[in-house]
Amino acid sequence: MDLETGDIVLCTVDRIVGTTVFVHIEGNGEGSIVFSEIAPGRIRNIRDYVVPKKKIVCKILRISGDRVDLSLRRVTLKEQKEIKEKNKLEKSCESIIKGVLGEKAESIIEEISKKEKVHEFLQKARENPKELEKLIGAENSKKILEILNCQQKSKTCVVKKEIMLKSTASDGIEAIKNILININGVEIKYISAGRYSLKKEDKDLKEADQKLREIIEIIEKKAKSQDIDFSIAKK
Repeated sequence: MDLETGDIVLCTVDRIVGTTVFVHIEGNGEGSIVFSEIAPGRIRNIRDYVVPKKKIVCKILRISGDRVDLSLRRVTLKEQKEIKEKNKLEKSCESIIKGVLGEKAESIIEEISKKEKVHEFLQKARENPKELEKLIGAENSKKILEILNCQQKSKTCVVKKEIMLKSTASDGIEAIKNILININGVEIKYISAGRYSLKKEDKDLKEADQKLREIIEIIEKKAKSQDIDFSIAKK
């Protein structure tokens, strides 16, 4: 697959030469990171950040011919998490193909990967299996999609938030309890000193996040109507 400047990619550290770290970009050859792009500030020991065989998430800064310049320090925690989750999903889809096709799997995975990610290809195949059937036949295609559908049905996404509810009124604690006890569809736990944890589960991550946001808005409105201080806690 073609790489572009700004892409976030999963890499495996290969070697450290002088002040440059060389890595294998997953499915796309080699890249390099200069020490100044490893972490902000002074680096006392480079091995605190990178060692051979360690998987890291990097951002592509420049592409010049076969040379790919990368940055580790410019990748956010959110981007790291997203890429690692996608990689986990990719490996899971490859494992499904291997389980059904056996020795033929590697060549099929290689063929798919020339154009797009395996999990993206299989997601499209769930809607229209024709391309998958061309590659591996209708029977094998059916087996793979049945396994994929079973896995996705059993997967549950979890979204968590923490909120603060405080009141100086004599019956403030009781008022807070009454607000929370009447909130349905979310798991609420007391943490400490006005701090509460909210957890929402759903088959779809976006749905879980949206529903939790709506519940938090309800809590906020009820709290403000009773002069209870409300805020979303910072972790």
